[in-house]
Amino acid sequence: MTVETLAGVPEPTRVTELRRRASGLPLFPLAVLAIMIVAAIGAPWIAPHDPLYGELRRRNIPPVWANGGSTEFLLGTDHLGRDLLSRMIYGARISLSLAFIALVIGGTIGSFFGLLSGWYGGWIDELVMRAVDVFLAIPLVLITLVFIVLFGASFPLIVIILVSYLWVRFARIVRGEVLRLKHLDHVALAKVAGASTPRILFLHILPGVRNTLIVVATLQVGVLILLEATLSFLNAGVPPPTPSWGSMVADGRSYMASAWWISTMPGLAILLTLLAFNLLGEWLRDALDPRLR
Repeated sequence: MTVETLAGVPEPTRVTELRRRASGLPLFPLAVLAIMIVAAIGAPWIAPHDPLYGELRRRNIPPVWANGGSTEFLLGTDHLGRDLLSRMIYGARISLSLAFIALVIGGTIGSFFGLLSGWYGGWIDELVMRAVDVFLAIPLVLITLVFIVLFGASFPLIVIILVSYLWVRFARIVRGEVLRLKHLDHVALAKVAGASTPRILFLHILPGVRNTLIVVATLQVGVLILLEATLSFLNAGVPPPTPSWGSMVADGRSYMASAWWISTMPGLAILLTLLAFNLLGEWLRDALDPRLR
């Protein structure tokens, strides 16, 4: 006898449907993302050692699988005797928190100006797009180095730098979507019905941009993490001794011949994270765009 579920769907059919959906999920990106989130949230409980504490007598210990490795330090230690695994776990917290804060602020600002620019056009569109062109023309790394010299490296300054990079991307994309959507029938009907401009923008235009925003945000997370790592590599990111993947790669530059793991391990973390977010963004684009299904 066939066992019926509460929804009235036969159990074998439900299991087959779940397997079909699970087979289409990007398991690798989701696994990497889950590991990063768990590491970032649970860093104080997961990290086996204090990421800031080091002893010179245990400096440059290789990973556990290499000759001379120790089970106490699974990924080895750096040139100051600090545990690499603990520093990478705390580095994930820095990377994700910076990317999330910059994404929320930059995405909100860029989407707002993109909506205004695409809807009103005219001098508002011209003003916003010229501002976008100016920000795109600024050599970001060079300007960052100047600000670091003037004000010193700090977490809020890095957030501002990342937001200045991000908002222009959102503004251009949202503007293009609004130019396409504002001529559709349901928007014209809302105008005829006497709907206010804010109501049209947030209830009729913005939902049509939502899928695009999700894809762009996912792809930009990896770019933000790479940008933060680049700034930290140049000593223009989060100030030491706060663990950061970019600064960890920079710490191991002088020890590549004798202690390759100091730079290699955080470098692999950056590589896997970027790959995971890019693959997740591509999957979301295919899943959310009906034209690509």
